[in-house]
Amino acid sequence: MEKAKIQEYLKVLACPKCKEEIIYKIWNEKEGFYCKKCELFYPIEEDIPIMLIEEAISLSEKNESS
Repeated sequence: MEKAKIQEYLKVLACPKCKEEIIYKIWNEKEGFYCKKCELFYPIEEDIPIMLIEEAISLSEKNESS
C-alpha cells in the first residue's frame, strides 16, 4: 500500500475495540494496522483496512503459542 494512503488512514482510523491510536505494521507478510493496547492486528485486504474486531488477529495469542 502507498505511504500516502497509509498516512491518510492513520489520521482517521482508531482501534474499534478501545478507540486508541493504531500503527501501520507488517506481520507475517501481511500489511495491516495494529493496536498496541489490545494487541490486535487489523489486516489490509486489496487496499482496504478490515477494521472489524471479529476479523482482527490477536498477536498476543500468536506469540504465546510459538
